[in-house]
Amino acid sequence: MNNETDKLIFGADNDDSLLVFSPEHEAGGSNTWKVMIVDDDRSIHQVTKHILKDFTFEGKPLRFFSAYSPDEAIELVRRNPDVAVMLLDVVMDGDKAGLKVARFIREVLNNRLVRIILRTGQPQEAPEETVIRDYDINDYKEKTELTARKLTTTMIASLRSYRDIVSLDNNKKGLEKTLESAAALLEAQSLKRLASCILTQLLSILSINPHHNAETISGLVAVKEANGEFYILDGTEKYCGMVGCPARQMAAGDLEEIIDKARQSKKGIHFDHCFIQYFHGKNQHETFIYLEGLNSLTDWEKNLINIFGMTVAATFDNSFLAQEIEDTQKEIIFTLGEFSEARSKETGNHVRRVAEYSKLLALKYGLPEDEAELIKLASPMHDVGKLGITDTILNKPGKLAPEEFEVIKAHGVLGYEILRSSNRKIMKAAAIIALQHHEKYDGTGYPDGLKGEDIHIYGRITAIADVFDALGSNRVYKAAWPLDKILEYFASEKGIHFDPKLVDIFMENLEEFLHIRDTFKDM
Repeated sequence: MNNETDKLIFGADNDDSLLVFSPEHEAGGSNTWKVMIVDDDRSIHQVTKHILKDFTFEGKPLRFFSAYSPDEAIELVRRNPDVAVMLLDVVMDGDKAGLKVARFIREVLNNRLVRIILRTGQPQEAPEETVIRDYDINDYKEKTELTARKLTTTMIASLRSYRDIVSLDNNKKGLEKTLESAAALLEAQSLKRLASCILTQLLSILSINPHHNAETISGLVAVKEANGEFYILDGTEKYCGMVGCPARQMAAGDLEEIIDKARQSKKGIHFDHCFIQYFHGKNQHETFIYLEGLNSLTDWEKNLINIFGMTVAATFDNSFLAQEIEDTQKEIIFTLGEFSEARSKETGNHVRRVAEYSKLLALKYGLPEDEAELIKLASPMHDVGKLGITDTILNKPGKLAPEEFEVIKAHGVLGYEILRSSNRKIMKAAAIIALQHHEKYDGTGYPDGLKGEDIHIYGRITAIADVFDALGSNRVYKAAWPLDKILEYFASEKGIHFDPKLVDIFMENLEEFLHIRDTFKDM
């Protein structure tokens, strides 16, 4: 521009031959600033592009969009919500249509980010004071006062304003997502689910910035085990096949060196399009989040991820504590179940096999994972009522007398009475199983003679698991049955003792049940 910087560029005749705009300036994307020119005078478009063709702000050129009517402008901004600056003519086709466009953008499209600069050659049609007061615009320029220099400075001010407002808006959205993420993380009921949730929420936060393509970002969450090695808890599609594998197998260079850098930084670090954040919890657990395929992170993204990281660290602490409590509960439950079985001279592995059989059958039946796990945890206490039966009856070899069998039959009610007062899900499920696992599908079981689906599904499932294992195990009153005889028994008792649908499922998946039996053999 040099000597022409103070020359009026609008409101004068212009030679179109001097207003050539190079097509290469139309290319762009995330590395350009989008500028929309809205004017029914084509020469205005040409001269604007000519003056600003070499303009850059923060190293990024402009990408121009042209609209010659209000309808074109509305459609263009609808399709390009990330337009940074709009140079908007007030009067088009003899009407103050530019003001209607500005109001539509703000109130209908709810786009508060684009910087709207009104330009008019007829200020009497839209007085500056009235327009500024009544419309959400950012600048007002009369075409007769707008020099090339003023156009450039106006563009700089507008882009700077747009950049700052977008940054504030992204921070707002990011903080909202971070708060939402915190709630989602707290709902995760296992370490694996927590890891999956962390990755989902991080990608959600990063997707606020269109500069990142979530589809190209891969990542994983890893936890340090007792042997000192990190293992992958969960990962995106690229790493989902490596869940449970050592994290050092991932293609990220020297993992120990990377983790050491993250450990020393106390914050997330970004390197070579990768990001890693390390956590050292109060319970001495160590975990890290690793993402790759990222473009450079902005300062607001780094701040948000670090804030999110603090939530993750606290949630990991809670999750590890919850896991420790759950493991302790499981140990107590199995110990109690084993003790009740030990009194009747039965192997402790009986309750472990019944637990695994019950979960497998529940899953095959179609119960959700968490409910199948609940049955697994509760079923070891199916015979806890035996703690109230005398040893002479409990361990009597041979057939029991009728009155002795009546005492044995009471163990279901005794177990129910022991467990029923608890409000814990596991204990409630265990109470149902203890009471009903000797009911029969045809109504001839005990203690209440329940029939068909009046027997709780927990009781029907545990009945099959318990009988299958009991028949295949040595007891004081019998030797273990061979597998073919056991299968004959189940076939004959289908619909009589056992739920016929569950028997079919058991038979169809017999190999998996036998695998459990062989895994937890009696010592």
